[in-house]
Amino acid sequence: MAMIQCISPIDGSVYAERAALSLDAAKDVVARARKAQKAWARRPLEERVQLVLKGAARLNEMSDVVVPELAWQMGRPIKYGGEYKGFNERSNYVASIAADALGPVVVEESERFERRIEREAHGVVFVVAPWNYPYMTAINTIAPALMAGNTVVLKHASQTLVVGERLVQAFIEAGVPEDVFQNVFLDHETTSALIAAGSFNFVNFTGSVEGGRSMERAAAGTFTGLGLELGGKDPGYVMEDADLDAAVDTLMDGATYNSGQCCCGIERIYVHESLYDAFVEKSVAWVSNYKLGSPLDPETSLGPMANKRFAKVVREQIADAVAKGAKALVDPKLFPQDDGGAYLAPQVLINVDHSMAFMREETFGPAVGIMKVKGDEEALALMNDSQYGLTASLWTKDVERAARLGREIETGTVFMNRADYLDPALCWTGVKETGRGGSLSIIGFQNLTRPKSFHLKKVTA
Repeated sequence: MAMIQCISPIDGSVYAERAALSLDAAKDVVARARKAQKAWARRPLEERVQLVLKGAARLNEMSDVVVPELAWQMGRPIKYGGEYKGFNERSNYVASIAADALGPVVVEESERFERRIEREAHGVVFVVAPWNYPYMTAINTIAPALMAGNTVVLKHASQTLVVGERLVQAFIEAGVPEDVFQNVFLDHETTSALIAAGSFNFVNFTGSVEGGRSMERAAAGTFTGLGLELGGKDPGYVMEDADLDAAVDTLMDGATYNSGQCCCGIERIYVHESLYDAFVEKSVAWVSNYKLGSPLDPETSLGPMANKRFAKVVREQIADAVAKGAKALVDPKLFPQDDGGAYLAPQVLINVDHSMAFMREETFGPAVGIMKVKGDEEALALMNDSQYGLTASLWTKDVERAARLGREIETGTVFMNRADYLDPALCWTGVKETGRGGSLSIIGFQNLTRPKSFHLKKVTA
């Protein structure tokens, strides 16, 4: 029997392990989800919405357990209190729009005809969630999928093995029927076999580009709907009229918060030549204030990366960039806790260019490169010189300029004067190798349901 392990970044110990389900056992889970789905979908929408909100509320009551568990599993400092702010904001927002988002589009209601388009649940939705924001990324799909009348099967990353159990526990305790929301432990082979067998009506995957490719390969020919949110290399562009201090504060936080392990973290910054020197100086000072250490220490503001192999990628990218002429500006002596393993000091690099993997490949760590640009044309070319496209962060006082530039950027979300934030009222989506589909907002509900047309001709005397 294969075991799935979570190795804690705190000390390298095995924090949790669970037996992976056999293919037959996994098929049984899906069969139960399918059997429960029709009755769940027949319940009044408001009842489903309230049960999901009760599940979210129940999870909030478990913060004393959830927050230290997150620290042990993926290294986020307890100082930040888990993911409740975003988790609650998203749950509450999708609840507030569910009735409108799922309501019919009425084309005609006359003496002769009723013509309308209704939204119908897909059936069984499979959520494959990542370790970096394991609660927030999962709820993006779980909440609207359940509200829309789907049943949900959740598979979490091995790094955050316990999160799926906690979510399901909270929702079941709140009154969601057991077969409506289930957690599974699966290896890659069984996951692929289930998808290839057409077990699910919709699959939402958040993770690596290679993971997304394997999902597409598994789903080939089954016509299973896929939502994919994959890699990112999100840029920031600081224009000559930007609020410098606000830009430094937000972009550096966006580059290093959660040890840089954010899908929409800032990974490369282009600064107008007139502000470049000041921006770099302030950024190095900002990042140097972090306290690296055990995430269980309430004073720690920067924990370890989730796994030492992730930290190894960051170190290799930095070393490669420095070998090619980049300069690392953060003094390593400020971070004696950097152990060459999961504990990694933050870093700011200058003299970087796009010949370096550090400026092209996803880094997913607390390190960022800053380049000087002459203006919009150069910045735009550099921002678009990427195989990814999740978000772009523009810093200016000129809304029209930001909107005009935003239309030219190949990205899913354009921010002006903010970054690294997921607005549940807007569609969370990407382009290029970042993936396809979209979650949250009214569009998220549309992706988790299918249209059904009603063309009813009335018999008239």
